[in-house]
Amino acid sequence: MTCPSLLTCRPAVDNAVDNVVARVRAEDTLAQFARFVLVGGATTLVYAVLFTVLEGFGYLPAHVAATAVSTVLANEFHRRLTFHAGERVHWLTAQLEAGGVSVIGLFLTSASLGVLNALVPDASVLAQVALVVTVTGLVGLMRFVALRWLFRPRAARTA
Repeated sequence: MTCPSLLTCRPAVDNAVDNVVARVRAEDTLAQFARFVLVGGATTLVYAVLFTVLEGFGYLPAHVAATAVSTVLANEFHRRLTFHAGERVHWLTAQLEAGGVSVIGLFLTSASLGVLNALVPDASVLAQVALVVTVTGLVGLMRFVALRWLFRPRAARTA
C-alpha cells in the first residue's frame, strides 16, 4: 500500500526510528556492542582527520598523536555512552583499563604502518588510514570483550 502523501506515512517512519533508538539504548550485550561500534566509528573518523592533518610530520608521529587523542575520546564515550558507567567508573580508571588494551593496539598498528612503509614507501595516506582502521577494528573487538566482561564491576559477595 502506498501513502497518498509523505505526511501520512511519517508515523511509521518515526516508529521505526524510535524502535531502533530504544533498541540501541538497551543494556544487553547487543545494544552495548552497537553503541561500541558507533563510538568506535566516530572516534576513528577523528583519528583519520588528525592523522591526515599531521601526516606531514611523518607517519609515526601523526599516528601516535592521532591515536592518543582518539583513544582518550573513545574511552570517555565508552564509559559514559556505551557502558553507562559514568557514575560507577572514575575517568582515570576508565582511561587506564581501556588505555591498556589500546596500547596493545598502538603497538600493532604502529608495527603494521612500519611494515607498510617498508614495503610500499610511497603508500598513500588513504592506504595508511585503511590499514590502521582494519587493525583497529580487530583490536576494538578485543577492547569490547575486555571492557564488557573483564573490567566490569563485580557484584559484592555476601558472607
